[in-house]
Amino acid sequence: MSRSVEVREFLLRCEDTGSNGVPSQRTSSGDASRISDDQVRRARLAVAHGAAGAQDCADLLDMLGLTPDDDGQSPVQR
Repeated sequence: MSRSVEVREFLLRCEDTGSNGVPSQRTSSGDASRISDDQVRRARLAVAHGAAGAQDCADLLDMLGLTPDDDGQSPVQR
């Protein structure tokens, strides 16, 4: 499984976790592959919070597919 798919699945599980800690069930396969702009923003903030410095943050964002390309879209959203 590619790294960006693993990140995508992790973000989706975190997004849909209810108060009991159990992810809610997806209703269609189209929902499972869509990463929202807000999820990407929150993931970037989490990476920045845990990074040791600016270069570490940039490297982590790139590895996780959270760095926008020339079109402004992150690889995790493709």
